Amino acid sequence: MFQPIVTSSGIGGWNFLQSTYSRQLETFSDTPAVKNDLAYMEDKLSQPMTQDEFLNDRRLLRVTMAAVGLEGEEWKRGFIDKVLTESADPESSFLARLNNRAYTDFAEIFQPQDGAISVSRDLIQDIAAKYQRAAFESAVGEVDNSMRLSLNYETNIGKIVGESTRSDTILFRIMGDIPVRSVLGQALNIPDGVQSLPLERQAVIFEEKLASFGIQSPQDLASPDAVDKILRRYHAMESISQIQQAQTSSASIALTLLSNAVGFGSIANENLFRSNF
Repeated sequence: MFQPIVTSSGIGGWNFLQSTYSRQLETFSDTPAVKNDLAYMEDKLSQPMTQDEFLNDRRLLRVTMAAVGLEGEEWKRGFIDKVLTESADPESSFLARLNNRAYTDFAEIFQPQDGAISVSRDLIQDIAAKYQRAAFESAVGEVDNSMRLSLNYETNIGKIVGESTRSDTILFRIMGDIPVRSVLGQALNIPDGVQSLPLERQAVIFEEKLASFGIQSPQDLASPDAVDKILRRYHAMESISQIQQAQTSSASIALTLLSNAVGFGSIANENLFRSNF
């Protein structure tokens, strides 16, 4: 199995991954495991099937759910059954109340029509492309999880922002998306304890932090400049956090303060400089 190449942690490693992403994805997608999964998925979806047939095929569920960001949830057969059943009912508010973008996407693709699940050829190709990216991101995460989170953020922040024109709604959705929130929270240096506050107060804190970093509105988060800015800051803060965790003794903390943060190391200093903040 092809293992993605991440040369280093931090901004340098992120820059390398971005510059080689297309080539690495192509090589990864050409591996037997990925090609076999795609061939199986395309063969199964080429013909209509009942909802039970779909739900009973764990391999098909694994591939299709991973494609929409639900990797590892194929074992939730009863819940998936409810998602698909409710999606076919125009009177149901289940998906709206669930408020999970990935399950909404999944239901829109595989919603039964007249008792059968039928997927067009173009949609099958779209699912295949999404699965390739999702599987590659998962493989990247086995090498460096911060890189996987960055790829996830890059892919999904635009979807979250595009779902609403209201700032508070965008912020609530960001806070409900754990990977995206993790990246943004680290980049903005928001303490984990903020999660215990009321949701409305959390939204205010996120919005104030964004403004302090020159991002005036949550709607602006989807711009290429803002995405790059946030990810660079994320990797800078992640590098510093890792080094801080390693420097636990009071002596090392005192030395760091006296040496004007030289104790953070050259890599961390370089990452913070590159973050453009």
